[in-house]
Amino acid sequence: MKLLLQQIIQLAEQAGEAILEVYQRDRTAQGIQAKQDDSPLTDADLAAQQVISHRLAQLTPDIPVLSEEAAATPWPERQHWQRFWLVDPLDGTKEFIKRNGEFTVNIALIEQGKPVLGVVHAPVLQKTWAALKGEGALVQHQGEQYSIHVSQPRPDEPIRVVGSRSHPSPDLADYLKQFVSYEMVPVGSSLKFCLVAEGSAHVYPRFGPTMQWDTGAGHIVAEEAGARVEFEGLGDAPYQREQLLNPNFLVSAL
Repeated sequence: MKLLLQQIIQLAEQAGEAILEVYQRDRTAQGIQAKQDDSPLTDADLAAQQVISHRLAQLTPDIPVLSEEAAATPWPERQHWQRFWLVDPLDGTKEFIKRNGEFTVNIALIEQGKPVLGVVHAPVLQKTWAALKGEGALVQHQGEQYSIHVSQPRPDEPIRVVGSRSHPSPDLADYLKQFVSYEMVPVGSSLKFCLVAEGSAHVYPRFGPTMQWDTGAGHIVAEEAGARVEFEGLGDAPYQREQLLNPNFLVSAL
């Protein structure tokens, strides 16, 4: 599995290179369009999807893939999957279009409804977070790879709360009332999981819509770094269900 993790890190970086090729184009040449749910789609989403699907078919031909940019497999078929890849080839397409760099490639391996391997790659930052069940979490950056762990706030330190840059929620204000002092850290995509995992933030409460492929990779990274990840109303196998839309959830180092 450690070899597979390194292969998926390399794959996520390759997908990131495909994304950056489109990112560096003039905005009018990025193929921006709207999907049926009015969410945006760009040539970068499709380019990354092609890279990932091709390579996963080579690496693990017997493991099915559930990806945002591929047709969703019906539940009667998915419910029998014991293992599958959960992929968002470009998480944070709105951030991509805004050109703020806060978008990621998410690749997770799910077993029995739980993530056991996950990679989150930020192409603009040239930084990759990864985790393997039972092996802890790590960061790869500028040719170096090192372990990461959540951090606890000091008594005199405000709670650092990471939130969505593109999906603000009124429910967040009620949640924040429990803290005497806090600092908001707005950021896009699954980078929010990673900030908690590496200790740059303490808690990530989500009171807005996300899909399974938005959270699978970040989930295992945060969990292996020592965070608690809880989905409202779900048990300990949140990725083995018909509904692809996630309920509210909390990622916490507190």
